Amino acid sequence: MAWYPRATKMELQPESDSQAAIRPTQLIMHSIVANWTARRTYEFWRDSTNLESHFGIGYGARDIAQYIGTETRADANAGANRRSDGTGAISVETASNSTATDPWNASQVEELIELGVWAHRTHGIPLRICRSHSDPGFGYHSMFAQWSTSGTACPGKARIKQFREVVFPGIVARAAKKPSPTPPKETPVSLTDADLKLLATKDGFFPAPRDAADYSPDKKKAGHYWSLGTHLQAQSEGIRAARRDLDKLTDAVAALTAELKAVKAAVINSKES
Repeated sequence: MAWYPRATKMELQPESDSQAAIRPTQLIMHSIVANWTARRTYEFWRDSTNLESHFGIGYGARDIAQYIGTETRADANAGANRRSDGTGAISVETASNSTATDPWNASQVEELIELGVWAHRTHGIPLRICRSHSDPGFGYHSMFAQWSTSGTACPGKARIKQFREVVFPGIVARAAKKPSPTPPKETPVSLTDADLKLLATKDGFFPAPRDAADYSPDKKKAGHYWSLGTHLQAQSEGIRAARRDLDKLTDAVAALTAELKAVKAAVINSKES
């Protein structure tokens, strides 16, 4: 089973384990005709019906949950749930008003685009709008009669327009960008006893600062190299000294500012008198 890392996992049981496997080739978008959060949609699938979607998206930012792994059948797409060849569609329910006439808000559009990119990269769903009920790609519930047992207008005219003009083009554009490379893992380095001994002595690899009192360009003299601890101590002392100087400068500026204000007030008073 594949789980989308951006979604909160709210696994439906026993469906998640008992329903047949699929090979996802489509992603179909729905409106649930209710102002529900992703959790409320999960509770509805869990408690009130034997149907379910793979994902639910609420109105709020990052309000997306996954109920079933995308390589397991979910029963929101009728004939597209699972076909005889084992292919099937990923289903995404989205919160809407009670008549499914409102457009997706900005947060929902963002989640649909991100999910579409993930589905493309994870399952190889092609970056095209489905050309038939079984054609791989992206679509919305009312696109084909085979996706609904009794006909539907879901997700509504406003959202169908958004799908074609905003959401699907957004998926294509973002999928074309290369994902940020994962930084390489740092290999931990273990210090040997010899390394530790070297770092703890003045004969280590750390030249003394040139402004140090005991600095000497002659490498044979003792002051040429400092231990790591000596370097850190000098840095700490330097930072504390700089802070003390900064505090004194701040106090001097404040005193000067107050003095200038007093002079300005005296000049104004003398002119008025």
